[in-house]
Amino acid sequence: MPLTESQIERYSRHIILSEVGGAGQEKILSGRVLLVGAGGLGCPAGLYLAAAGVGTLGIMDGDEVDLSNLQRQIAHTTPDIGKPKVDSIAAKLRAINPDVNVITMRERLTAANALQIMQNYDFVIDGTDNFASKFLVADACHFAGKPYSHAGILRFNGQLMTVLPGKSACYRCVFNAPPPPGAVPSCSQAGVIGVMAGIIGTLQAAEAIKFLLGKGELLTDRLLVHDGLRGDFRKVKLARNPQCPLCGENPDITELHDEAPPVCAL
Repeated sequence: MPLTESQIERYSRHIILSEVGGAGQEKILSGRVLLVGAGGLGCPAGLYLAAAGVGTLGIMDGDEVDLSNLQRQIAHTTPDIGKPKVDSIAAKLRAINPDVNVITMRERLTAANALQIMQNYDFVIDGTDNFASKFLVADACHFAGKPYSHAGILRFNGQLMTVLPGKSACYRCVFNAPPPPGAVPSCSQAGVIGVMAGIIGTLQAAEAIKFLLGKGELLTDRLLVHDGLRGDFRKVKLARNPQCPLCGENPDITELHDEAPPVCAL
């Protein structure tokens, strides 16, 4: 559908980019992105995707806003305390851009609902904060054939990678399985600097936009690691693991299942 005069003005800074143009903006407007989690990572990712004009944003989260969230979850404000996170963030996204169709799901991603939900989206952003959910997102995207951006933050550190199922290294190629209970400190124990969520979540939004445009190089077969205290970024080369339990030659994981109780994840 041709852009309206209002849209041409709204997205003018996109349209003048040779990599985007009017045709590229139309791709963004027809794109469908699912954000699993409306917390530290999902908030900046969602705000920038809405501003960019991504046509449909699905938001999944079963939690409510609490005071400790506000240090990093920038779509939520003090008056939102006690509200469902999906309702809080949806109001902000709609206020930023009425072009965007925001679909809220006040529930957690589970083995029972994941594939049905993911089939309606082009790209998935993992904004979860625990290993159980991250492995579920990875497994579900594999079985659904959906590209996704993994990310995690803890203390002053962040990391992200993009996975194209069947083409690039997957999350389990790198991390294999969740750590045993107690092996990793919880978020409340270890802490996280608030701005790390903005840095990494915004990079996830960039990956989604590049995918929708079909431009640039996605962070596939690479893990981008950020040390906030040193101000360093480094890339760790990855490769598909033939012995991967999910995408390897003889996979052990052939169907979705829910992992053990959550443990905070980097």
